[in-house]
Amino acid sequence: MTVANRSYLPVVLAAGAVFALGLGIRQAQPLFISALNSHTGAGYASISLAFAVGQLMWGVAQPAAGAVADRWGPRPVMIAGALLVAAGTAATPYAQSSIALILLIGVVCALGAGAIGPALLMSAASRWIPAARQGMANGIVNAGGSFGQFTLIPLAQLLIGIAGWQPALVILGATGLAAVPLILYLTRGSAAAQAASKAVGMAGSLRQAVRGAGRDRSYLLLNLGFFTCGFHVAFIATHLPGVVASCMLPPSVGAWSLAIIGLFNVMGSLWVGKMIGDWRMKLTLAGIYAARAAIILVFFYSPKTELTFFLFAAGVGFTYLSTVPPTVGLVAKLHGQRYLATLMGLVMLSHQVGGFLGAWLGGKAFEASGSYDWMWWADAGLCMMAAAVHLPIREARRAVPAAA
Repeated sequence: MTVANRSYLPVVLAAGAVFALGLGIRQAQPLFISALNSHTGAGYASISLAFAVGQLMWGVAQPAAGAVADRWGPRPVMIAGALLVAAGTAATPYAQSSIALILLIGVVCALGAGAIGPALLMSAASRWIPAARQGMANGIVNAGGSFGQFTLIPLAQLLIGIAGWQPALVILGATGLAAVPLILYLTRGSAAAQAASKAVGMAGSLRQAVRGAGRDRSYLLLNLGFFTCGFHVAFIATHLPGVVASCMLPPSVGAWSLAIIGLFNVMGSLWVGKMIGDWRMKLTLAGIYAARAAIILVFFYSPKTELTFFLFAAGVGFTYLSTVPPTVGLVAKLHGQRYLATLMGLVMLSHQVGGFLGAWLGGKAFEASGSYDWMWWADAGLCMMAAAVHLPIREARRAVPAAA
C-alpha cells in the first residue's frame, strides 16, 4: 500500500459519499413495491424475487469488480457502476412485467451498486490511509452508506408525495450521477498506485490468493457468519415496509424506520471502527450478532406500535452494517491488502447469497401464511449461529510467501 499522508480524510469522506449514493438508492427502492405491483400486476412474490435477485447480483458483482479493479484499477469499474445504478433506477418506472423488473432492479441496478460497494471502495481508499487508521477509516466509509439510507429514503418518500412514484424514481436515479465526480477524486492516480503495488512486495497471483483463502478455515467461517448478516439485512430492508403494513400502521412508519436504521448505523459503524483498534475483531463480530438476536426477539414479543418500530430500528440499526469494518479488517489481517477488493468481494458474495434468501423467502412466507413470524425466528436463530462461528477464527495474520 502506498504510504499515506495526513490528507486522507477527504478521500475517506468521498468514498463514504459514493457508498451513500449507491446504498441509499437501493435501500429506497422497496418503498416503491406497492406502486410497482399495481403498475405491473406482477404480484408481491414476483417483485420480491426481483429484489432477491438484486441481492444476489450485488454479491456476484463485488468479487468480479474487485478482480477487474485489482488488475486494471478501480476508476473505470466504479464509474460504470455509478452509471448503471442511475440508469437502472431511472428506467424502472417504465417496466411493464416481472421480467423487466428483475432485469432493472435485480441485474442492472445491483451490478452497478456492487461495483461501488464497500469492498471496492475500502480497497480503493486504503492506499491513502495509514495502517493505524484503517479501522476508523473503514468505519467512516461504512457509515456513509448508512447516512445515504437515512437521507435518501425520506427524500424518496417526500418525492413520492410531491411528484408521484414514477417521477420520484427518475429523480432518484439522476441523483446517482453525483457519484461520478466523487469517484474521479477518490481514484486519482489509481493507475500509478496499481503499478506500484504490483512491484512492491506483493507476491502471488490473484488465483493463488483465492485458492489460499479457500483453504483457510478462518476465512470460510467469516464467510458463513456474513451469510447471516446478508439474510438479516435484506429481509429487513425489503420487507420492513410490509411488516408495518401488516400491523395496520401508516407507510411513513416504514420509511422512517428504515431511515432510523441508517442513522443509528452511522453511529454503530463509527463506534465499531474506533473500537476494533483495541478489541479482537472476531469477538466484536460475535457480540454484534448475539445482540441482533436479542433485539429481534424483544421486537417479536412487543406490541407493534409506532414507538416499537422506531425503537427496534434504533437498536438493530446500531448493529446493522457495523459488521463490515471488522470483517474487512479480518480479511486484511488474514490475507493482506493486495487482493483485498477480490477477497472481501467474495465475502460479500456470501453475504448476498444470504440476502437473496432473506428477500425472497420473506415474500414467500407472507404469501403462504399472511405473516412474517417464521422469518423472525429464522433470523434470530441464524444470528446466534453467526455469533458462535466467529469464535474459532484465528485472528493472527497469516504469513505471506516471499516473492520468487
